[in-house]
Amino acid sequence: CLVVTGSHIPFNRNGLKFYRAEGEISKHDEALMREAVVSVPSEIKPFYLSAVDNSSRMAFVRRYLDFFGAQALAGMRVAVYEHSSVARDVLLDILQGLGAEVLSLGRTDTFVPIDTEAVCFEDVIQAKLWSHEHAFDAILSSDGDGDRPLIGDESGQWLRGDLVGVLCAMYLKADTVVTPLSSNTALELCGAFSQVTRTRIGSPYVIAGMAQADATGKVVGFEANGGFLLGSDIHLNGRTLTRLPTRDAVLPMLALLCMARELGVPISKLSHSLPKRYTASDRLQQFDNQKSKDLIAQFSKDLNYAASRLAPDSGDIVLVNTVDGLRLNFTNGDIVHLRPSGNAPELRCYAEADTALRAQCLCDEALNQVKNL
Repeated sequence: CLVVTGSHIPFNRNGLKFYRAEGEISKHDEALMREAVVSVPSEIKPFYLSAVDNSSRMAFVRRYLDFFGAQALAGMRVAVYEHSSVARDVLLDILQGLGAEVLSLGRTDTFVPIDTEAVCFEDVIQAKLWSHEHAFDAILSSDGDGDRPLIGDESGQWLRGDLVGVLCAMYLKADTVVTPLSSNTALELCGAFSQVTRTRIGSPYVIAGMAQADATGKVVGFEANGGFLLGSDIHLNGRTLTRLPTRDAVLPMLALLCMARELGVPISKLSHSLPKRYTASDRLQQFDNQKSKDLIAQFSKDLNYAASRLAPDSGDIVLVNTVDGLRLNFTNGDIVHLRPSGNAPELRCYAEADTALRAQCLCDEALNQVKNL
């Protein structure tokens, strides 16, 4: 399958995605594609698209109606920030099919880049304004191509994608969870899972990790952006959700809504049972990838210098991980992780701490220090 896609990055950097019949391509597939030699015709004739075939869309809607049940969201009022996401209409079908009242907001035909790991200030404010204007139990959105969820609570507060992943895995009663280094460590600290595997950042690495996991239990994966993957079939409440080893934005949305409804609590309280670990992330845009790599190499060679620049008030470095960029754990529990983006000239920073304010300050200060070097 070949997809012309608008994802989470600016319009002029969007392009193509490739899929195999069974799901996303692997890093091995990528290497073979780079080495392949293809012929391009000297003249390309215009190609007219055939009529839309809705069978795949209908199958996707039925997948979730069958698993969660027709009245799973009855009595809930859910806002959908539609913007330009390709998921906006199918999400409406699923939510209404599950009995929810749906409020559509912000629809546009102009491409809007929604980065679920670094939600822009305008979208943070807009969600809070909508919460005052409209009473809803949750507000849902996704990036442009619909594989990264953006979930907000009843007050319009956007939830972190990695905590969404933990909650979704808990709702599905997963045994093994595979996730990248950048995801919140509440995953391990909550003690809900038999095995946790950490990988490099990128869904192909998560898929590879799921493939290597013990196949006797429920195997799931997620990324810090919230995209959720199923490495095995999920059996729950007498129903089965079949394996889907590709990022999905819809499953974590439905899982959190159903969890809140079943527990009788607002979305904002779902994470209260988790260990108090908070993450923040942001990025420096238009930041040359080679410059990012050079800075990370410099920090890796001189850890004292790295600590003084990135987290001077966090104590000594107690753990260093260079599997994907540079991830530093400090004596007070703070974590700072720098890595070059894989699909844009950006340097990303992920920070974790015991309070949300501390995590945000760590992230902001680390990027500010890097920007001024």
